[in-house]
Amino acid sequence: MTTRSIAILGSTGSIGTNSLRVIDALGDGYKVRALSANSSVELLAEQTKKYRPDVVAITNADKAEEFRSLATGFTGTLLTGPESLVEIAKLECVDTIITAIVGAAGLPAVLEAAREGKTLAIANKEPLVIAGQLLMETARKNNATILPVDSEHSAIFQSLQAGRNDEVNKLILTASGGPFRNATAEQIQNASLEEALAHPTWSMGPKITVDSATMMNKALEVIEAAWLFDVPVDKIEVVIHPESIVHSLVEFIDGSVIAQLGTPDMCMPIQYALTFPRRVKGIASHLKLDELGKLTFEKPDMDVFQALKLGYKVAKLGGSAPVVFNAANEAAVEEFLKGSIKFARIVELIAYCVDTHTVNPCHSLDELLQADAWARETVNKRIAE
Repeated sequence: MTTRSIAILGSTGSIGTNSLRVIDALGDGYKVRALSANSSVELLAEQTKKYRPDVVAITNADKAEEFRSLATGFTGTLLTGPESLVEIAKLECVDTIITAIVGAAGLPAVLEAAREGKTLAIANKEPLVIAGQLLMETARKNNATILPVDSEHSAIFQSLQAGRNDEVNKLILTASGGPFRNATAEQIQNASLEEALAHPTWSMGPKITVDSATMMNKALEVIEAAWLFDVPVDKIEVVIHPESIVHSLVEFIDGSVIAQLGTPDMCMPIQYALTFPRRVKGIASHLKLDELGKLTFEKPDMDVFQALKLGYKVAKLGGSAPVVFNAANEAAVEEFLKGSIKFARIVELIAYCVDTHTVNPCHSLDELLQADAWARETVNKRIAE
């Protein structure tokens, strides 16, 4: 029987809660050893009572007392502060870590898990976008396993099982097109927060939903795929697929195209990462081809979705450029969600940071975090001007 000892970084978010649903369905052989959250301590306490982990981490230390009052009967170890995630990555009782923390906050823990030779199921884009070279080198050196949970990269990973890496002609990432798939550049200029958050297919958190609206999510996925699958960026293509049934595809040199299809349900890629290389019956709903009607594909308009165009540029620049690209987006989206800037300014601010930044090679976590901090500061200064 497969035995997995699992830690979930970000257990109260969408990926975290779905991961626990998957683990419930998988049953014996999958044990939750550690959970973490930032401030959602009420849900964290409920999870703690149900799964009885050995370790719980709360990165917002101010919430620790509230958690203690709610998690009655918890006898495990409580860790607090941002460094607590790194402590979870070091736990000997954990062999598999699901990382689902949006932003750069989870990066030190992800790198530590790679140094420890763990299996990393990565659900958020930032580790590979910010630290792709460093993370992959660390993983190879320490025999760590990196498995994608993001639906598009999981689809590519699954499709790649049909051939060898030297037989790949190109990777094809699908994109829903978000709420502005048919919008003009002028319409997008004046988009409201409500319109940006009205995703037609997926139910996600606000930051990721806004990224889908700008297609920044796909730009980040291009960078992520280049590192994860060791493929030149020129061999990565993006197509709009509004039905979100074909999650991504691989074209091989003989002309064969292998795709992974499924309902828009994150439980499927989460489960595949936890059971790989096996497949087992799961809780994701099954696809009914006769009810689909049609599957459509179209090229993205790079003039409308400037973030995607910029993503290819950044991927080729390498070094600190992807770090700045990602951090500037995080800072700009945060301001948009607060109502401080208009939707159109998100990409404008990102482009400004990329254009004014001097690209440097980044060989350490400190260098990556310095570039990250520079981008955030630059966005805030630009907004204040």
